[in-house]
Amino acid sequence: MEDDPRMSKLIRYGGSFSTFRPVRAQGSHLYGADGRAVLDFTSGQLSSILGHSHPDVVAAVTESVRTLDHLHSSMLSEPVLALAERLTAMAPQELDRAMFLSTGAESNEAALRLAKLVTGRHEVVAFAQSWHGVTGGAAGSTYAFGRRGYGPMGVGTFAIPAPDLLRGPFRSVSGYDWQAELDYAFDLVDRQSSGSLAAFIAEPILSTGGMLELPEGYLAALAEHCRARGMLLVLDEAQTGLGRTGTMFAVERDGVTPDILTLSKTLGAGLPLSAVLTTAAIEDRAHDLGYLFYTTHVSDPLPAAVGLAVLDVIVRDDLVARARDAGSRLESGLRDIMAGHACVGDVRGRGLLLGMEIVSDRESMAPDHERGARISARCLDLGLSMNVVQRVGAGGVFRIAPPLTVTDAELDRGLEILAEAIAGTP
Repeated sequence: MEDDPRMSKLIRYGGSFSTFRPVRAQGSHLYGADGRAVLDFTSGQLSSILGHSHPDVVAAVTESVRTLDHLHSSMLSEPVLALAERLTAMAPQELDRAMFLSTGAESNEAALRLAKLVTGRHEVVAFAQSWHGVTGGAAGSTYAFGRRGYGPMGVGTFAIPAPDLLRGPFRSVSGYDWQAELDYAFDLVDRQSSGSLAAFIAEPILSTGGMLELPEGYLAALAEHCRARGMLLVLDEAQTGLGRTGTMFAVERDGVTPDILTLSKTLGAGLPLSAVLTTAAIEDRAHDLGYLFYTTHVSDPLPAAVGLAVLDVIVRDDLVARARDAGSRLESGLRDIMAGHACVGDVRGRGLLLGMEIVSDRESMAPDHERGARISARCLDLGLSMNVVQRVGAGGVFRIAPPLTVTDAELDRGLEILAEAIAGTP
């Protein structure tokens, strides 16, 4: 594709723009101006869990635009009230209060303000490989990359290493000891803290950080460290929420209820909708203290109507179970590719949120970011959209997240293209 001169009018906001220019999208496919179809294995920005232009979402948007799209933020509409009732009924136990915003960063901002106000403290801890957004407080708790050049972050932000089963440093003859690593990390946090620890914010699977999944038992241990210090546990389920990992919420596997849970991406199925969920006790205390997060689009009816449609489709079509089944098929195919190519160092993840790491070879496990980027470009040439992130100390890691509506045939075709791209990329 030749560069469009209009591109020079855009502020470049990170990385380079794709050479593929979609003109429409339907289901699991994107279509270019030349009619070429490209399988979308990233669900847009890991958001379109129902695929593109799902008829139920189209109907919800059409009806809401026709009847009720935007209101003064003090006015509550039926879609907002219904979504709050529906979502809290589905959420982990005790998370029975909700607020609806637009983006993941915005929901994390709201969650951290909530935690700081209720605890009366200001210090926030996150993982060193985390991504929670690029606005204010969310950026202060984002460590994957993007911190340099913008001046000081908020006072009282700390990072600890995320558990890395492949490369974690706390190893002995018996294997990797994530519990010892976590205990040591909190010892260091205690030494740095001024005594004002408010919250820990975490992703169940650190996506931008290289698709690092918290091992079973980790969240429970993390919650215990938070309780011992009077901190609130904030769980960011932007990418893992609403069925993608094979449970409605990723945290369900661990039997842990966070103090605050945030949703975005998947809740709007690609349209801007996010949520903050918390307990009645926390919300009551915050309200008594004058909690303020009054924005232009808080409680907007149109995105709330979309959120209701998304929940309807997920439940009606049993897409949580579909994510488990399709995820198993996809993971099996990725492991077959790994068995045949020494540059694939690892396959990891859960459900339809999987990672595949590209390395120089499995003996050294030396990072090979450049090959990952070349494979991604070749995939696009062959008709498959794949996203690769580059994490310090690791290889290029593909974030693979097809829509929950993806068919077996589409999964198999995507795997065929990926295998071809890897085989043909030096």
